[in-house]
Amino acid sequence: MPRAQVSTGIELEYDVFGEPEAPTMVLVNGFSMQMIAWDPRFCESLAARGFRVVVFDNRDVGKSTKLAHAGFPDFARAMKGDRSAAPYAIEDMADDLGAFVVALGVPAAHVVGLSMGGFIVQETAIRHPGRVLSLASIMSSTGDRGVGKARPEAMAVLLAPPPPDRDGAVEHALTTWRVIGSLVEGDEDRIRRRAGEAWDRDHEPAGVARQAAAIFTQRDRTADLGRVRVPAVVIHGGSDPLVDLSGGEATARAIPGGRLVVVPGMAHDLPPAVWPTVVDAIVDNARRAEA
Repeated sequence: MPRAQVSTGIELEYDVFGEPEAPTMVLVNGFSMQMIAWDPRFCESLAARGFRVVVFDNRDVGKSTKLAHAGFPDFARAMKGDRSAAPYAIEDMADDLGAFVVALGVPAAHVVGLSMGGFIVQETAIRHPGRVLSLASIMSSTGDRGVGKARPEAMAVLLAPPPPDRDGAVEHALTTWRVIGSLVEGDEDRIRRRAGEAWDRDHEPAGVARQAAAIFTQRDRTADLGRVRVPAVVIHGGSDPLVDLSGGEATARAIPGGRLVVVPGMAHDLPPAVWPTVVDAIVDNARRAEA
């Protein structure tokens, strides 16, 4: 897979779907998720609508640079919002994305962020407005701790200690998605397969912990989102137990002209049943920018 250098010492591994001359759309994944968590069929459905779709590993997961020198963060301080406890911030990951767009050879791109990826694309639109053509924030929030709250059982499963072996990791992934996802019949095999592939490709608990610290210590972006001037769509599941719908509602209110799309029955995942709705919302928003 190709790699792009986005800053001194940080390289991101990525993959591309679609025609190279098509408008670029970058998909930014959530906490601990590698780029292979994006289902190729989902990426291809976006590419079929006329986009060069790029997925990548965020710093500290997959094949992108690991910040091993930063060690394991102090969770007790990070969960209280102490930014000094986090080796890096969501803003740094947004700077990665802004530089990544340039490294892809385009001046700006449509950006789509899922969960933590939503935090990143929002921050990118604030910090690097010239790099963003349109913004789609999925199952995410503004950083305001008063909205988008997780149910206790969802937070508990997310913060459970990582299993030490492949079989344990696969079963933990299934347990996690049973709590936070909208699993239907046949999904369990898909989750097991994806978790096994992720373990085989990379498993670095300290890197995942550093990402978590960035999430816990993120700033409230509400006021600055008022300066965003690109077309924005906010997509949220009506049954999301990890980031309550209020997080999506607050995001849409904060961005001038932001459109809210609530998907009934969708939890904190993207099962194939919701793809038509989600893809249409992303593409319609990107077309607003092109118009």
